[in-house]
Amino acid sequence: MSQSLYSLWDASATGPVRQRLYDTLRQAIIRLALAPGQALSEKEIADTFAVSRQPVREAFIRLSEAGLVEVRPQRGTFVVKISPRAVYSARFVREAIEVAVAKSAAESGLSRRGLDELYELVERQRRTLGSDDYERFYLLDEAFHQTLSREAGHASAWRFTEEVKAHFDRVRYISVPDGTPLETLVAQHERIVGAIAERDPAAAERAVQAHLRELLTSLPRLIERHPELFAEC
Repeated sequence: MSQSLYSLWDASATGPVRQRLYDTLRQAIIRLALAPGQALSEKEIADTFAVSRQPVREAFIRLSEAGLVEVRPQRGTFVVKISPRAVYSARFVREAIEVAVAKSAAESGLSRRGLDELYELVERQRRTLGSDDYERFYLLDEAFHQTLSREAGHASAWRFTEEVKAHFDRVRYISVPDGTPLETLVAQHERIVGAIAERDPAAAERAVQAHLRELLTSLPRLIERHPELFAEC
């Protein structure tokens, strides 16, 4: 665990250790470097990052509040399994926000620079196809949605979305190769940008809805293939 977990730690980053540790552990849970159901050792994590136990304890508390870990008295701290109910809820909230962002962008228009940046991100995603570089693909996916929110003048909407979509993102990391083909996701991104460029809010809404509902199509199949990763309700 330690080596793969430490690879997510940016030793050159600045800021409070407790925040950096929380961010790292959160990403480790989302990316399944810390697996659903896995026990977490306060001492082992403190030793891995060469920090005291206090920031680890604080990170555990915040992760518990975010619904990502469970502290069981007399038993320890465990990464929670993926809740299908939480995935559906996160999708619902994310769709509501991102549809509103896309419609706003289509109604008001984006700058040429903003559109070019979005098209460039789509092209960079396309270049990852066939390379099995899924990590790079999903980082570009995040960049696409974040850039769209920023260029539409709703950067705070993306920050809120990030806070609620952790379970949704965990499913994305187990959906390859059982989920939606990556080529389809790239084409959907292209349709979103195209609708915005055409100043067509209705088409932008449909494109975002289709994109964010893809994961729900594959979710039952993923639960069947990986039951050990999911909670029963």
